[in-house]
Amino acid sequence: MARVKNGIVHVARRKKILKKTKGFWGTKKSNYKKAKDTLRKGMMYATRDRKTRKRDFRSLWIVRISAALTGMGINYSKFFESLKKSNIKLNRKILSNLAIEDIETFKKIVYEIKN
Repeated sequence: MARVKNGIVHVARRKKILKKTKGFWGTKKSNYKKAKDTLRKGMMYATRDRKTRKRDFRSLWIVRISAALTGMGINYSKFFESLKKSNIKLNRKILSNLAIEDIETFKKIVYEIKN
């Protein structure tokens, strides 16, 4: 039986990894062994940080809304409780943008909730 060396697949697999590590620093882009480890670790970080980014933005929006509400005499938890009771369906991202960019509209929403 003839010996199978699998050369084409072997080279293609390595080329695929090295192509993905383009732009990495030092031998992490050219040495296959280091490139493979760095890419695997980078993918793990990317997956983890996609989740973290969502968490960070949500907390940022909450802080912005809370800061805008402190001057209006209502706290964040009461605001959101009243928001749900009055059936106003605005999410935290939209409310945060309103609090920063269009404070008059935000004040109207707070006034609607208070009354």
